[in-house]
Amino acid sequence: MMEFLYAFLILAGLGFLFGVALVLFGHRFRVKEDKRIEEIEKKLPNYNCGACGYAGCHDMAKALAEGKEKQVNKCKPGKPDKNYDPILAYLKEHPEPVYDEEDE
Repeated sequence: MMEFLYAFLILAGLGFLFGVALVLFGHRFRVKEDKRIEEIEKKLPNYNCGACGYAGCHDMAKALAEGKEKQVNKCKPGKPDKNYDPILAYLKEHPEPVYDEEDE
């Protein structure tokens, strides 16, 4: 019976230590992503068709947010009034990268 208790305590202790380590490493090595990417992606049609030349809408949104892509109309299924104009207006209002306050 004592062997079972020792085994249980050792495994519980290891589980706790590894859990704490994962939390600490996750916090320390977190990847900060510009919040504009998510907002731009919401304004795209989200077909993920790749017709724009990017792997999907997320990559297109990332390129737009980083300034690597200037032509919003590369998104073939997008519409000027529904997709392009809101994206351009958003980028005009938020020209700089936006991060969570806790990320800085």
